[in-house]
Amino acid sequence: MNHPRLTVRSVRARIVRAPMRRPLGTSATRMATAPFLLVDLYTVEGVTGRAQAFCYMDAAAPMMRDMLQAASELIEGALLEPGDIGQTCRDHFTLLGTSGIVGMALSALDVACWDALSRAAELPLGRYLGSGVDTVSAYNSNGLGLSGAASGEMVDEANSLLADGFDAIKIRLGRADPDEDLEAVRAVRSGIPSTSLLMSDFNQALSVEDALARGRDLEDEDLYWMEEPLAYGDLVGSAKLAEALTTPIQIGENFSGPDALATAIAMDALDYAMVDLMRIGGVSGWLRAAKLAAEAGIPMSSHLYPEVSVHLLAVTPTAHWLEYVDWAEPFILEPISISGGRARVPTGPGTGVIWDEDALARYAVD
Repeated sequence: MNHPRLTVRSVRARIVRAPMRRPLGTSATRMATAPFLLVDLYTVEGVTGRAQAFCYMDAAAPMMRDMLQAASELIEGALLEPGDIGQTCRDHFTLLGTSGIVGMALSALDVACWDALSRAAELPLGRYLGSGVDTVSAYNSNGLGLSGAASGEMVDEANSLLADGFDAIKIRLGRADPDEDLEAVRAVRSGIPSTSLLMSDFNQALSVEDALARGRDLEDEDLYWMEEPLAYGDLVGSAKLAEALTTPIQIGENFSGPDALATAIAMDALDYAMVDLMRIGGVSGWLRAAKLAAEAGIPMSSHLYPEVSVHLLAVTPTAHWLEYVDWAEPFILEPISISGGRARVPTGPGTGVIWDEDALARYAVD
């Protein structure tokens, strides 16, 4: 691909803690605020590329910022070529390793690079990458966390999620008592339209034996998929589940780079793939992952980052579902639009992400 000629001038990283409209409880943690690292990549030509990385834990944000600032010093004055910039940074961090916090920081930098290039070309990122797709399927992942809510309250919440323009939603599972999970699923499934889809997410809560037992208990409950039932690195166990259960196994949000997806595919460890923009390697890593999924005929969905992932699903041959969360919306000016269960691919230049600087001032973390 022939990119517009841009030169890196500098990179800025800021930390914000955004309020969540619906606090979310999972088997791993409970969140009421969302910590983000925001990246601005400035070019000599005056074009700015942006990216936001969800940090999961407040303590991770300063470490990611330090890694990004170290990377930025390597590329000041460099021609803005995502592949070259990524290789320069990976070479620099080889001894430390390029997964985890380092990998997420480099992925955010990669996204900012692609945002700048597509802005310079005056094209939406999806169009810049060759897409002619206007919308992608989306499900609402903003609620139905683990809680002590009564069944009626869960049904009310499920229907409020659907009312936001969706035909599909996701419920978090992984309670200590499997009967409580079953009760929650049955309540929500019977309380929403039969045509609405219900995904489930265990957030790595189970052993192989527990996952097999719970999977069999849930097989008659019309779940669209069973997401991350096991620790993300247990591909042998995941392959056992995929073979034994009829409910599709969805994994991948913790894959660090496309090679991890290739390994999972080779081991038959998944029915569906879900990649995370900041773990798979940014836009560059996503494109390689999409090629692997297409070659294997594996449906591929996104994890978080709907503002950017909507563009990338538009160029993914086996595009499946966009995971919609509104966590970044408190500090961006133009959220993506959802209607009839479809997310519209933004038509402005780049990813469409522009910061609300007044909001950033309110949510800034030193």
